[in-house]
Amino acid sequence: MKVLFISLGCDKNLVDSEVMLGLLSQRGYEITNEEQEADVIVVNTCCFIHDAKEESIETILEVSELKKTGKLKALVVAGCLSERYKDEFRKELTEVDAVLGTTSFDKIVEAVDEALVGHGEEIFNNVDSLPDTSNVERLVTTGSYLAYLKIAEGCDKHCTYCIIPSVRGKFRSVPMEQLIKEAERLAKNGTRELVLVAQETTLYGKDIYGEKKLPELLHRLGQIEGIEWIRLLYCYPEEITDELIETMVKEPKVCHYIDMPIQHSENTILKRMGRRTSREQLVEVVKKLRTAMPDIAIRTTLITGFPGETQEDHEGMLDFVNEMEFDRLGVFTYSQEEDTPAASFPDQVPEEIKESRRNELMELQQEISYEKDQEMIGKEVRVLVEGYLFEEDIYVGRTYKDAPKVDGCIFVKSEEEIISGDFVDVKITGASEYDLIGEVIYRELTE
Repeated sequence: MKVLFISLGCDKNLVDSEVMLGLLSQRGYEITNEEQEADVIVVNTCCFIHDAKEESIETILEVSELKKTGKLKALVVAGCLSERYKDEFRKELTEVDAVLGTTSFDKIVEAVDEALVGHGEEIFNNVDSLPDTSNVERLVTTGSYLAYLKIAEGCDKHCTYCIIPSVRGKFRSVPMEQLIKEAERLAKNGTRELVLVAQETTLYGKDIYGEKKLPELLHRLGQIEGIEWIRLLYCYPEEITDELIETMVKEPKVCHYIDMPIQHSENTILKRMGRRTSREQLVEVVKKLRTAMPDIAIRTTLITGFPGETQEDHEGMLDFVNEMEFDRLGVFTYSQEEDTPAASFPDQVPEEIKESRRNELMELQQEISYEKDQEMIGKEVRVLVEGYLFEEDIYVGRTYKDAPKVDGCIFVKSEEEIISGDFVDVKITGASEYDLIGEVIYRELTE
């Protein structure tokens, strides 16, 4: 029996998908990438914002059409969308044969087995539970050299615009020994870059050890042979401690890169969002990071058009972005999500104004990014090569300043063949707004 997986949404969801792939593979199912070959299709869904919800529903309906061919025997849906709408899911989407909630992905084999014999399963564990997948051999889909390591699940922040706590549960850390075991297994299979993810990585360990343990986790991961880069995503600014910054400085394998979602800069909007920082605190944490690591790449995300956001607030955010000169920046328009406090707030901002403000912020960031990339010309950087573009006869890779999928890349010329997953030294010869161009440096060996 052949199974096709479609993983939508974030990298945390992707880790769950890889665990499910591993479980199905152990069971004897064959994994395929071809829709027409699949006996079973599993869609791991997202519902973080309206567009993600629509994409999930459209994907389910699209692949369900394959049932008409007679080849597709079962359609299984997992993840955030099924958790959020579990009471009405199969009533509305009758094409679906089995449904799993966000904490039931470890039951994927049972769900697929039963779906194939016509017994539709609906498996929803307590949303605050944490499946033990310590003995599962994940089927990594990002290339053997790169893997995400999900260090925690859920969130306790309850920002007023966010549905995540209700579909992913409260914050709970994965035990450290389990993470070390998983990372060692990944390294043994060729992983060279570990990307640490969670709804919030900076609080890691607080719930089970009584104190933040991210610095200790970074230290222990840094001892694993084969791992060369460790990258941090989803670090809430108010939880970034001096100890964490010191660890980033001292641990040679930890990239001088941090993804720090701040969502806004203006205090009135931050308060309405339920965020726990102020503009002044954000300026301070950026200053601390850059003082300790002058070469650090700071990535952040902003939401524009939040209810009650005025033109003055927007201009304040433009000033803030101009002042901070973030290395990487993503801007999203506010999505009015049902069952969140912000959905009922007065002074909802019209869509056209949200889009206009987003475009202004991104145009400003494009100028900042272009200037920063121009400054890279002539410098030497270490690059993780990820592929080869045959028509252009050029390799593509990333520097430590670029996280997979969300940041830019570097196009590299080389006289010799490079294997994906190799690290090479590159001299930067050109730059655009988001991407770099360079040539491999060939050094003569000396005795």
